Amino acid sequence: MKNSTEIDNKNTLESTIDYKPIDTTNYAINQSNTSHDILKATETGLISNLVNSNLALRPKLLINDYSKGSKVLSDIVSELSKCNEFMLSVAFITSSGVTPLLETLKTLKAKGVKGKILTTDYLNFSEPKALQKLLEFSNISIKVYSKNNFHTKGYIFKHSDHYRLIVGSSNLTQTALTKNKEWSIKLSSLEEGSLTDEVLNEFQAMWSDADDLTLDWLETYEDIYLKQREALRKSTVPRISQYTLKPNKMQVSAIQSLNNIRENGALKALLISATGTGKTYLSAFDVRNFDPVKALFIVHREQIAKQAMNSFKNVFGDTKDMGILSGTSKNVNHDFLFSTIQTLSKDETLFSFSKTEFDYIIIDEVHRAGAATYQKIVNYFEPKFLLGMTATPERTDDFDIFKMFDHNIAYEIRLQQALEEDLLCPFHYFGIMDISIDGNPLDDNTDFNHLVADERVNHILDKIKFYGYCGDKVKGLIFCSDKKEAKELSTKFNEHGLRTLALTGENSQEERDDAISRLEEDENINCLDYIFTVDIFNEGVDIPAINQVVMLRPTASAIIFIQQLGRGLRKYTLKEYVVIIDFVGNYNNNFLIPIALSGDRTYNKDNIRKYVMEGNRIIPGCSTVNFDEISKKRIFESIDNANFNAVKLIKENYNNLKQKLGRIPKLKDFDLYDSIDPLRIFDNNSLGSYHNFLTKYEKEYDIKLDSIQELFIEFISKKLVAGKRVHELELIKCAIYNKLDLIFKLKQILKEEYGIDFKNSTETSVVNVLTNEFPSGTGKDTYKDCIFLEKYNSDYRISDVFMENLKCQEFKDIVLELIEFGIDRYKRFFSHRYMDTSFQLYQKYTYEDVCRLLEWEKNEVATNIGGYKFNKETKTYPVFINYNKAEDISDTIKYEDRFLSTSQLIGISKQPRKIDSPDVIQMYNAEKDGVFMSLFVRKHKDDKISNEFYFLGKIKAIGTSNAIIMKETDKPAVEIKYQLHTPVREDLFDYFIS
Repeated sequence: MKNSTEIDNKNTLESTIDYKPIDTTNYAINQSNTSHDILKATETGLISNLVNSNLALRPKLLINDYSKGSKVLSDIVSELSKCNEFMLSVAFITSSGVTPLLETLKTLKAKGVKGKILTTDYLNFSEPKALQKLLEFSNISIKVYSKNNFHTKGYIFKHSDHYRLIVGSSNLTQTALTKNKEWSIKLSSLEEGSLTDEVLNEFQAMWSDADDLTLDWLETYEDIYLKQREALRKSTVPRISQYTLKPNKMQVSAIQSLNNIRENGALKALLISATGTGKTYLSAFDVRNFDPVKALFIVHREQIAKQAMNSFKNVFGDTKDMGILSGTSKNVNHDFLFSTIQTLSKDETLFSFSKTEFDYIIIDEVHRAGAATYQKIVNYFEPKFLLGMTATPERTDDFDIFKMFDHNIAYEIRLQQALEEDLLCPFHYFGIMDISIDGNPLDDNTDFNHLVADERVNHILDKIKFYGYCGDKVKGLIFCSDKKEAKELSTKFNEHGLRTLALTGENSQEERDDAISRLEEDENINCLDYIFTVDIFNEGVDIPAINQVVMLRPTASAIIFIQQLGRGLRKYTLKEYVVIIDFVGNYNNNFLIPIALSGDRTYNKDNIRKYVMEGNRIIPGCSTVNFDEISKKRIFESIDNANFNAVKLIKENYNNLKQKLGRIPKLKDFDLYDSIDPLRIFDNNSLGSYHNFLTKYEKEYDIKLDSIQELFIEFISKKLVAGKRVHELELIKCAIYNKLDLIFKLKQILKEEYGIDFKNSTETSVVNVLTNEFPSGTGKDTYKDCIFLEKYNSDYRISDVFMENLKCQEFKDIVLELIEFGIDRYKRFFSHRYMDTSFQLYQKYTYEDVCRLLEWEKNEVATNIGGYKFNKETKTYPVFINYNKAEDISDTIKYEDRFLSTSQLIGISKQPRKIDSPDVIQMYNAEKDGVFMSLFVRKHKDDKISNEFYFLGKIKAIGTSNAIIMKETDKPAVEIKYQLHTPVREDLFDYFIS
């Protein structure tokens, strides 16, 4: 955050202080106070967690749990990024452990931060390639300890006035840093502390007894390492899969879905599953469940037929007879037959079978089924069940795969799910700056000559070498913008001594198969290092050996991005990880990169920014996500410029979903099938509701409503369906079904179904919202006709206008669909209520949401709130903090609000204010007066899309306030220190202060 508040020494107040903004980037550690801060932090960690202290200095248990935003790797990267010097003592070092640190180590080298790494040749476990990579960093000294059994795992980070230590069980391997059940303790100490003294002395003693890591030593060690690895490979007994092989959790869900589809009378279904996620095994498990007499598995390559048969044998053991039908194998007398499409589609082969020969038929890579050969086979056979499997059902050849399978989608396995289930090879993604030519970054309109300039070629070669690959030989796939670029870059790579070729749609299938075989080849004779392509390898190609994927083109589609990323994600013998190198130019659609990697389809700008900053913490498994600073800047600019409420984006997502379903989607379908968040539709001012969208853009939609009905639907869509409070939704539902005594019935529902107690202020709030008494200003006129309730005796009943409109069944159906959608949203995202409030910790709320959920009688516009607002009737006092303001925000309101720790925050009052101003006094008296103060923080102000704040819970003002003069306005203000009742979750805290 930029410093924007200073003291004007010419002006004085009775409590004016010297104003020195705290550097939150380094967790606000002041050298003179470090000893005191460490004592307080130690007291928090070892004596009482009620003691407030600096989070960065507290003793902390480090574990790997991505669901909590916690990984050992994240802490090590964080500490490396802030230290002045580092020392690591780790027994085992692998390339998989070094690769996720490359971006950080590169930055440390540029900053001149020196480091020492002490390792060992114990058990010959450390990977020579990893040690070789570390030797490339001139700022790092490396030694090898060969005496006794060395098994340490310690990380030492030196700061200007203290040390931070991480000691525990984590070696420098990807599983230890990201996935394994590891326990490590992080603590802080002055250099004079006895523990730090002991650690430093022990490190120095071992360092003195160790030998320098040299290229000569490494050459000798590598020979020993390779011989040991080969001996281990030969001695390993192959695992024999028994008939008792069981499906994983996702496969169980898919099989249950297939059963449900068949029970409903369907004869065919489509399985959508990314490459490497176990489609073949899943089909085998379902065949075992179905128990056919004969089954047929259709593929497009003989090699894949053999692989599929082996998978089926692992599931069935010797209980079924299996065989291959291909150009080289014609034996058809088997229970299960695995056939290539080329052989099966020949008349003499196809018609030798009866139409009902096979009870169960599986078509692999069924997106190819639009071809005449496939259609010939599908139209001939009459199986009891037909299963199609593909990773890429969305087609560009106008053939509708979904329609072919009657829109019966058995299951869809997405990237995040597959990573959670450990179905894929871990990937280490690096989003790095693409080069600038003549000072101009590459963009969507870059000239061809710049794309293939020698300067860019050298830049690409340098980066792909630096970030590397897993294994002894690179087997890379490079995606380009167009055919000319692919061909020219291939030529230039070859001039640099690499073995590459370009494949485009012009190449035959035979040429493609030959290129793939050469890329998979381990021997140097006739092998390839890279294949350049445009998009022909987006889908339908299985090259498990790929260990590096390079993206040299703008990301135009999240689907295509995942398809191309997926080329490297199939597990493979000795492939521990795959490196993904994405050259990020100044492209308009860079925002699609974090959307694709996160799987988040909310198109919420804050969510996307947060993933760019903190994705490493929350991505499942061993995979990591890294962006260099320039790439981050370009992606943030792309996010800032994007309009995620644009009709074009909404229509594109809608049409894809409709094609998948074969009908107009229901609102719940958008969530069920991972499409765009319908809130983007509601937030579009020209639409306002799904009904309006369909009326404008869907020819098959023929529902006509009058203007009052459309207004009711728009109100529910824009104000209530996000599900942030369930009260209004349930009350409208009561009105539809019960008509009378609505508050009485609502009280019962809230208590029995949600455990919510009903207060007098609750009744006033809910009733005001549904009778248009809640809005203020011009907002009151917009929905003046949307009156859902009216007073009746001592309770409320449905209003005449709402009841009259419910006589229209189509209107009623739309309202009920909205209500159920909103209730589902509430249960999924907002039902874990904080204390006795309607808020959920860390969820996001607008100013209007806060006024409504705090049960204020009237809404307050943002300008009236102005950072905080006390409501006497409800005794609530929300505080709103804009933690990171936009560059163009007015200098007059550049407050220097700042976190001191996860439990404390400095907030600046409104202007002009003094220490004895009533609103400031009320803050300090809040707890005594029974006033509930709460904190809402947002990192970016983005009026075009969202005015949402993260809810961070209950707060109180502590200590003494400090009066200051705002230099820009020459007006007085007050610094107030807030204590948070619940410390901010670490990943969110890091996001705020970064």
